[in-house]
Amino acid sequence: MGIYNAEISAGSLMLPESRRIARLLLTGPSPEQWLDALKLDNLLQKKTPATARRLAQLIRKRLETLEEEGLTLVATGSHEVATQLLFAAAIKHSRIFADFVRDVYAGNLRRLEQNLSPGKEWEGFLAECVRRDPELANFSDSTKAKVLQVIIRVLAEAHYLDSTRTLRLTPPHLNPDVVRYLERHGETSVLAIMDMTR
Repeated sequence: MGIYNAEISAGSLMLPESRRIARLLLTGPSPEQWLDALKLDNLLQKKTPATARRLAQLIRKRLETLEEEGLTLVATGSHEVATQLLFAAAIKHSRIFADFVRDVYAGNLRRLEQNLSPGKEWEGFLAECVRRDPELANFSDSTKAKVLQVIIRVLAEAHYLDSTRTLRLTPPHLNPDVVRYLERHGETSVLAIMDMTR
């Protein structure tokens, strides 16, 4: 298996849904309780069980990159803390997202660009990724486009972009609780990607 996958294309940060899944995971659900919460209780409030399953699987994989303390912060923390921790979890879960933030977004900041220009930068970024992982060349054009679309949405949700329309760079100040959590758990590389001032 290559270092890149397209799992991020299933959804952006999904804060309300992630809070619900975090609360469920904190109870240590059995496989049966997990399925019941999704199907019978419709925990994610989705129209079809297949959609609920797909989103729940993505959210769970992201949340499982966090310690119990992180899950609690996502479940009960402020909007800012929960969003920034979900951003950290997305970085840990998706190498293509982490590399885009580190290589493209941070590169724009260093060059004092005002806006992200994904149309220009995406193909060059993907070519670099294919050098690291030739399997990425097998992604369909529609998958690549969907991955970029979700990356842009995640950056906007986490306030790294003003909006998905303007694409203006607006790197946030990290919440001290998030910084402390990441430092306590040795996540210095994640912190470096999230906080370009370090």
